[in-house]
Amino acid sequence: MSQNSSSLSQLALQKFKHDFWGVFSFWFIVLVGVISVFAYAFAPDNSQYANQMHLSIHSKKPGFKTQMLILPSSIENNQIFFDKLFFGKKNTETEIPISSYQLLDNKLFYKEYASDGLEGAEKELVLTNFNSEQIDALIQNKTFLFGTDKYGRDLLSRVLVGARISFFIGFVAVFISLVIGIFMGSIAGYFGGKVDAFIMWIINVTWSIPTLLLVIAITLALGKGFWQVFIAVGLTMWVEVARVVRGQIISVKEMQYVTAARALGFNDFRIITKHILPNIMAPVIVISAANFAAAILIESGLSFLGIGAQPPMASWGAMIKDHYNYIILGKPYLALIPGFCIMSLVMAFMLIGNALRDALDVKSS
Repeated sequence: MSQNSSSLSQLALQKFKHDFWGVFSFWFIVLVGVISVFAYAFAPDNSQYANQMHLSIHSKKPGFKTQMLILPSSIENNQIFFDKLFFGKKNTETEIPISSYQLLDNKLFYKEYASDGLEGAEKELVLTNFNSEQIDALIQNKTFLFGTDKYGRDLLSRVLVGARISFFIGFVAVFISLVIGIFMGSIAGYFGGKVDAFIMWIINVTWSIPTLLLVIAITLALGKGFWQVFIAVGLTMWVEVARVVRGQIISVKEMQYVTAARALGFNDFRIITKHILPNIMAPVIVISAANFAAAILIESGLSFLGIGAQPPMASWGAMIKDHYNYIILGKPYLALIPGFCIMSLVMAFMLIGNALRDALDVKSS
């Protein structure tokens, strides 16, 4: 039996490898996953939440370049390497966008950057105990590949850091939905009768409530925050898994291998976990891929409504909320870039779900 299941798994893997869009989506999801984990290593602005604001250079177009004066702080940054890598650097330096500068003796004269062609204020900075290399290090040329948002933050950095929420909410929500859905569906399908009727009543009640309203209610009950949204989305997605598992168990529980397991005296828990569930996981895997996509969309909707991830945390949905009115102000890219990111990730999960469905369909083998 194990050899047969192994050969079926190899056959499914071979079919999946021949699906171009499935393989492409898989590697795209892996890439987004790596970016999500190591976002601050890739982001030009590696401050916490990529939240370095420069109001004088707000809403600049992609490719905008400027000089930045970096003023060191007397406060020491004692963060360890891994804290910086995974959670961003605690910013102690002051960054000032400048349009020009001149060094005379121990004084640095500079003009602050001003928008709309206005002349910026001229200021001076007295430098003591600075050599020429240290002075050069104070002035950096910065390029904003995706431009800046309405607060003057680097949009590329915000997009990279925002990928973390959209990506990981899928994992957490699907994990919660699988744990609850498989448990409830298994009990309902295997035991039937009043147990099945009671669980189906719970499923139907949960199903009848609009998903977004249920998530909003759970979020308000648990409070606004990062993990609360993850839990709320997961608690609304288990019903699809439970219905699929229940239907699959009802269709296989009278098959010969289950009857043989009962005849051998195995208990119900072992029969469900060792014999039934491994044989019905194909449709559960497919629906999990679809739930990934649904979780990303729900989180984006919640962030757009203002009850998802809270500022200054970067989130694709919140970025669209902040900039959707810029679509009619001639700067649509501020909302379209995070929107395209959401669309790409959701599309990848849907395509990989379709590829898994085809690969795990033994009837088409």
